[in-house]
Amino acid sequence: MRCVITGAADGIGRALAETFGRAGYAVTGVDVDEQRSMQTRDDLEALGIDIRFVVGDLVDPVDTRRCVEAVREGGAIQVLIHNAGISAAGRFQAIPLDAQLRVIDLNLTAPMVVTPALLRAGSLTSSASIVFVSSLSHYAGYPGASVYAATKDGIASYARSLRVSLGKKHHVLTVFPGPTRTEHARRYSPDNSRESKRMPPDLLADLIYRSVLKRRKRLIPGISNKIISKLGSLFPISMERVMAKTMLPSGE
Repeated sequence: MRCVITGAADGIGRALAETFGRAGYAVTGVDVDEQRSMQTRDDLEALGIDIRFVVGDLVDPVDTRRCVEAVREGGAIQVLIHNAGISAAGRFQAIPLDAQLRVIDLNLTAPMVVTPALLRAGSLTSSASIVFVSSLSHYAGYPGASVYAATKDGIASYARSLRVSLGKKHHVLTVFPGPTRTEHARRYSPDNSRESKRMPPDLLADLIYRSVLKRRKRLIPGISNKIISKLGSLFPISMERVMAKTMLPSGE
């Protein structure tokens, strides 16, 4: 069995690599950070996990094509996880356009390029699972990271449509994580005072793994995240105000 994970060198991606690797999958990670990729490879190999990395920048169309070719050479894929993602935080009008476009290119465009390329090449087995990591912002909004939220909404919509298009041929799972205890969350959050209450990435990875086994269509991990998603669906305006107070820098 083989699992391909983008953004596998750190955070949620690394936890996914360890979880699927321990379950017997040969893991192929795709990541832009070569040094961290090699460290993660060495760490997981020491645990007996079969893992290799393809180093490349999925923001760059040329590099993306090269990564797809390298992934294809590894053989048939049973699980494909689109986890790689970045953000650009702050008031929308103050964020440089280049930074906004990088978020769109990595979070939204790359999965929409990689997925059909691997499908056309026949690299995914007939029962393969395709996992898209969206965000709880899909339900609650994310003022302070508007472009990030837009890409996560977009990938959720893409996954829903792809599920219908593929029918029963492939399994499509969309994950809506809330705050997770990663360096990425720490970097972009305006307040890390309650970091210990964020979900550990290894717990999230285990929930994703179990959802793949059960061939679920959607995963909102954790009771508090489920409550927030429900409140966001029932009371969107109130939830947007709460999120604005929480996420936007004070005084702006």
